[in-house]
Amino acid sequence: MLGGCASDSGARWWKGNLHTHSLWSDGDEYPEVIVDWYKSAGYDFVALSDHNTLAVGDRWIDAAGSAGGLGALEGYSARFGEEWVERRDDNGTLEVRLRTLEEYRVLFEEPGRFLVIQSEEITDRFQSKSVHVNATNIVDLIPPQGGGSVVEVMQNNVDAVIAQRRATGQAMFPHINHPNFGWSITAEDLIAVQRERFFEVYNGHPAVNTDGDDLRPSTERLWDIVLAERLRQGREVMFGIATDDAHNYHEYDDNHSNPGRGWVMVRAPALAPEEIIAAMEAGDFYGSSGVVLEGIEFAGGTLTLQVQAEEGVAYTTQFVGTRAGYPTADAEAMVGESASVTRRYSDEIGVVFAEVAGTSPAYTVTGDELYVRAKVISSKRKANPYRAGEVEVAWTQPVVIRR
Repeated sequence: MLGGCASDSGARWWKGNLHTHSLWSDGDEYPEVIVDWYKSAGYDFVALSDHNTLAVGDRWIDAAGSAGGLGALEGYSARFGEEWVERRDDNGTLEVRLRTLEEYRVLFEEPGRFLVIQSEEITDRFQSKSVHVNATNIVDLIPPQGGGSVVEVMQNNVDAVIAQRRATGQAMFPHINHPNFGWSITAEDLIAVQRERFFEVYNGHPAVNTDGDDLRPSTERLWDIVLAERLRQGREVMFGIATDDAHNYHEYDDNHSNPGRGWVMVRAPALAPEEIIAAMEAGDFYGSSGVVLEGIEFAGGTLTLQVQAEEGVAYTTQFVGTRAGYPTADAEAMVGESASVTRRYSDEIGVVFAEVAGTSPAYTVTGDELYVRAKVISSKRKANPYRAGEVEVAWTQPVVIRR
């Protein structure tokens, strides 16, 4: 199976978000309200990935001084009832106890219908650079591991997740979050890190620079550079995840990181953490900011998609990739810039091989491609974009043709 695109009878698509935040760290809402939002919005699974913390133990917060303030408490009490909300007076300060994951998951989880996954955003740094690694389905908290460079910090945290997986036998995986946040992680850093198979190609937080700028590449351009260079080196590809990285649940606009902007659709036989993770590690998923795919198949040298049509919406699919033998000599440093800026790479990396309109696009490989992936672009504007003019998109995983 190349890139996880072969049809798999008995499996179905599951919608989930792997990166979001609550009052356990820097979100502005109680975790139960957040999980209720995702379940009500039609998601099948969600992972609350608070910074350097798990929702365990006894945690009381200042209700008025919290990010959500008394308004969040009022909504929380109205939705879940006064008997559920634990309050206390601490020398005149109204405090509320944050419910643990084990306490609140029973309100929402249903076999085959909805799943809550324990997660953490391991939040680390090197000097001024932010290095964040999500750990999905972990057992125990992983503290930031540190290191002597951006790559070393990434590597140490990735290895800590892998070490816990080996020690516990529980399926779990790390993924690199928002590499352009603070312009912290370059393509060279992503190429260098070992045993990491995932990163965020789309993040709905307006402050993480998903689109890049005049000096720095977008996360999608980063993806193509990493794919081409890793395959040229005979290494594994990196899969692209879409997330919303939600922090804000009360104000909805392009100045806030709201829920529902990006997610993954995973093709798995059952709604269980180990099945979701196995499918993702096989590349049997896609990222979306709105476009729904009914099918992805690679057979007989042809990559075929089936887009779920929406009335009045037009769809254009770009089949993107890099051919073997692309020029590597012009991978040079940006003149006058620091090493923290991605180097210049050939325009032959991340080429649009074909652009196809309609809901049944297909591309037949010629055989000299290193990989091919599909980006489906709709004409529909997002209801709550992270930037003005954003339209709904889907990104499939790369199908490897040659190494």
